[in-house]
Amino acid sequence: MKLIPILFSLIGILSFTGTSDCAAETRKVPFAPPEGQVLLIIGQDKASIDDYVAAIKAVPGGTMLYTSIQDTEGLETAVNNGGGIHHGQYLLDQYPNSVLQIGLWMVDGLDGIIQGKYDGNIDRLGAWIKKAKRPVFLRIGYEFDLPENRYAPEAYRQAFRYIVDRFRKSAVTNAAFVWHSYANLPQHPWEDWYPGDDYVDWFAVSVFGKPNSYMKGFAALAREHHKGFMIAESTPKGIGTGYGEASWDHWFAPFFQFITDEKVQIVSYINFDWEAIPMFKGQGWGDARVQANEFVRMKWTHEVLQNKYLHASIRLFKSLR
Repeated sequence: MKLIPILFSLIGILSFTGTSDCAAETRKVPFAPPEGQVLLIIGQDKASIDDYVAAIKAVPGGTMLYTSIQDTEGLETAVNNGGGIHHGQYLLDQYPNSVLQIGLWMVDGLDGIIQGKYDGNIDRLGAWIKKAKRPVFLRIGYEFDLPENRYAPEAYRQAFRYIVDRFRKSAVTNAAFVWHSYANLPQHPWEDWYPGDDYVDWFAVSVFGKPNSYMKGFAALAREHHKGFMIAESTPKGIGTGYGEASWDHWFAPFFQFITDEKVQIVSYINFDWEAIPMFKGQGWGDARVQANEFVRMKWTHEVLQNKYLHASIRLFKSLR
C-alpha cells in the first residue's frame, strides 16, 4: 500500500502535462513564506475564527472561506449552508493584515464551467479577489480525488484551466491556484487530474488522521514540480482536543513533525467544534478547538507563537514572495 504514492510520483515525473521541469524550476512560487517559516491559517467559519483569536490572543496569518462555482455565495454577504457562517467581506474587514484561503466547491459543476455557464460567477469571484488587495489562495475543486466529489479527471483538468485562464484574462494577479488532494488512496493516478505546471502554483493535502504515506507522496510530488506545498485543511478527527495530553501525543505531535519533515510552507487548521454543527454532528469529528482543553491550548500556543509561524502583521504581505 505504501508504494502507491511513490509509484504515482514516479509516473508523474514522466507524464505530467505543462511546462518542462527546467522551466518549472525557475518559476517563482507565488506568495511563498520566507524559507524556514510557515504561514498559519485558521478556519473554518466566522465564529470559529473569531473565537480562536479571542482565546489565543493572536491573529493568524490567514483565514478561510468556502464558496461554490454555482452561486459564489458568502462573499459580500453572510451565508450558512449548514457548515457555519461564511462571510468573506467580514474576514477582509476584520482581519486586514491576514491572507485569505478560499475553498471553491465545484461538485456537479464541471461541465457547466467548461460550457461557459458560470462565466459570470467566475468573473464575480475574480473581481472580488482582485478587490481584496491581498494574497488569496484559491483551492479550485478542493479534494479533487475524493470519491464523493465525483470529479471526472479530464473534465476537472479542463475546468481548472478554464477558471485560471479567465482570471488571467481579467488580470487577477493576487490569486494563487491550489491543487488539493484529500491524500488517501485515489481511484486514479494523481496525474490524471493534474491541470499542468502552467496552471498550478501550490500542491495541498488534507490532514484529518495521522500523516500517512499518501500525504508524504504528494509532498514529494510538489517538490519534484517545484511547487509550494501546504496543508489546506486539518483537524484531529476522531480524537479532538478533549483528551488533553493524549490528544496532543496522538495527533498534534505527529502533525507538527510532518510540518517539519515535509517542509510544509502553509498550514490551515480548522479550529471547530464539529459536534455543535448539525451537518457534522454524530459523525465522529469531535471538538477540535484548541482552546477547549487547557493542556492543548498551552502546547498549541507555545508551538505556533514561535518565530517559525507567520501571523498577521503590516509586514506580512510584503514578506510573502
